[in-house]
Amino acid sequence: MPLFRRCRRVVLLTLVCVVGIAFGQKKPFDLTAMLRLNRISDPQLSPDGKMVAFTVMTIDVAANTKPRQIWIVPLEGGGEPRQLTREGNNERPRWTPDSKSILFVSTRSGAQQIWSMEPDGSKPKQLTSIVTEASGVTISPDGKRMIFLSSVYPDCLDEACNKRKLDEEAASKVKARVYTSLLYRHWTEYQGKRRQHLMSAAIDGGDVKDLTPGPRDVPPFSLGGPDDYAISPDSREVAYVMNGDENLATSTNADIYVVPLEGGESKKITNNPGADLSPAYSPDGKYLAYRSQTKAGYESDRWRLTVLDRTTGRYDSITDGVDRNVTSFTWTLDSKRFFFVTEDRGRHNVQQIASTGGGSRPIITGSISADDVQFTRDGRTIVYTEMSGSKPTEIMKATSGGSPVPLTRLNEAILAEYDVRPLEEIWVDGAEKARVHSFLLKPPAFDAKKKYPVLFLIHGGPQGAWGESWSYRWNPQVFAAAGFVVVMPNPRGSTGYGQKFTDDINADWGGKVYEDIMATVDRVATEPWVDSERMAAAGGSYGGYMVNWMLGHTNRFKAFVSHAGVYDLRSMAGETEELWFPIWEFRGMPWENPEVYEKWSPSYFVRDFKTPTLVLHGELDYRVPVGQGMQLFTGLQLQKVPSKMVLFPDEGHWIGKPQNTVLWYQTFLDWVIEWTKKQQTPPAVPATPAQ
Repeated sequence: MPLFRRCRRVVLLTLVCVVGIAFGQKKPFDLTAMLRLNRISDPQLSPDGKMVAFTVMTIDVAANTKPRQIWIVPLEGGGEPRQLTREGNNERPRWTPDSKSILFVSTRSGAQQIWSMEPDGSKPKQLTSIVTEASGVTISPDGKRMIFLSSVYPDCLDEACNKRKLDEEAASKVKARVYTSLLYRHWTEYQGKRRQHLMSAAIDGGDVKDLTPGPRDVPPFSLGGPDDYAISPDSREVAYVMNGDENLATSTNADIYVVPLEGGESKKITNNPGADLSPAYSPDGKYLAYRSQTKAGYESDRWRLTVLDRTTGRYDSITDGVDRNVTSFTWTLDSKRFFFVTEDRGRHNVQQIASTGGGSRPIITGSISADDVQFTRDGRTIVYTEMSGSKPTEIMKATSGGSPVPLTRLNEAILAEYDVRPLEEIWVDGAEKARVHSFLLKPPAFDAKKKYPVLFLIHGGPQGAWGESWSYRWNPQVFAAAGFVVVMPNPRGSTGYGQKFTDDINADWGGKVYEDIMATVDRVATEPWVDSERMAAAGGSYGGYMVNWMLGHTNRFKAFVSHAGVYDLRSMAGETEELWFPIWEFRGMPWENPEVYEKWSPSYFVRDFKTPTLVLHGELDYRVPVGQGMQLFTGLQLQKVPSKMVLFPDEGHWIGKPQNTVLWYQTFLDWVIEWTKKQQTPPAVPATPAQ
């Protein structure tokens, strides 16, 4: 496999030149512009290497929907992308091995089922009619069978039983829930009587077989990433992920199991105390690779790439020398190497490593984030996605000896209308002289002779990071278009700067992180085009926690926005669902380690709250339950601090519905603009020393 050396470059968004429109006349990239964009995902290269199918999400604000449709684009010849589906929601295109059909998930029949169509979108055919619906389709390499996901009643052995129980549950007037174990609710839903199982069926019809019967969800809940199930190259076996521990609320110990494709007894093949996810067979079938963590109960441990020899049973962690998370990976077709994606200083780069380990080499780097790497059969061309802070996801290809070429330009014409600016970078010395990295975005039509207000965005996680990536939930271009210099610091706890940098936040939530952020604030305040008297800060989840912490520890900001922020650590530990998180972060539950909870809880510093604060929260948020936002608002109101609370009864941790998104951005911007006006001055109070 030749190296794609010419991919190692800085890729900046090339805006289309519009005749008669000068650069200074372009419009600020506001919320309306963001909602116009096509959101590309899930590219799938056909086995014959001729076409790429992918999913496009658009936003219909008036209908309050986010429809998904399947598109296709030729790999050669410069053909334009074409939309294949239009009726209902359609996603997850998967090619049959002969490249003559595409299987996909569709709601066009009124229920979510598996369908097939020809590559031009013709001859659509419904393949499943399962009463519990279907998702996540994958096709066996021999093209005879498919696997998919469905939420079924564990004690049901057939379709008739599932239908009867669904009807009984819908007709019952009693809606009480009864639980005898933890993790009884998760993310935005309470645990019901059904469980997600992996199912198998012949593509040409026949009985559906439950491959993972029992009381467990397969695979476990995920916020994204590679599939947690795969079919072996000989089409005989399925590898899947399941957490078999007794108490799921305190365990991250997901393991990999295998089961015959046509059903049978499952066998666990990993015994690591941390999480094992993303199984992928080598093309020759001799090995199974997966992403692995070594520490039990720590969801932010470093993700390593591990290879299991199916013959000898030997495990090899081949990326131990790479002090970065492996976020995805792809086998080369000769089963001798991997192309894998790592997070590094705000970028997702592609590297190459031998399947036996050793040194890794960069393949795709620069001021972009790359992912979804796939190969043509001859190994000479790769297809991948890329994005940056100034460019949403598009699909690219790179051929040996040539430069990367875009296969899609679905957003190019829209972006050409707007003053979309590249992210800049700054570094400062934070706590203990650690180097702290931030991204910075200047407003449209920036004039260095003027002074601008500053909006600091604090990321969540806390083990997360801002990067050269496009965001729709916290889009810096939209915030900058409102006239702000936007600063996105990656303080202690951030990923992409080495595992120690990430681990330094453990049991130290308001310590080094706060110092890192305030060092960044000091650095930005020295710029001649920054008005240091008009600064605001905002964050969600842990970012909301940090805003709440800053409320009691500094008066340098004119306004705060706290979205889904942790406020009282003791009550948070008793209300949240994934208990492994507080147990790890605070070294136990509140009754086991009360000193840490008291030391770092913003609720202990309410008397020092002075800064005007907007509180935003979803009532279906079970990760950071809505009571955290309510307690914060109560404290602000009783302290007579200017404050506003907006609750979204139909949203969870993230705000997703289009009309709610509009309200969220408008309320957010109205608040920070109001309090950073030159004539607006919040109540004067003595400075509170940082702790």
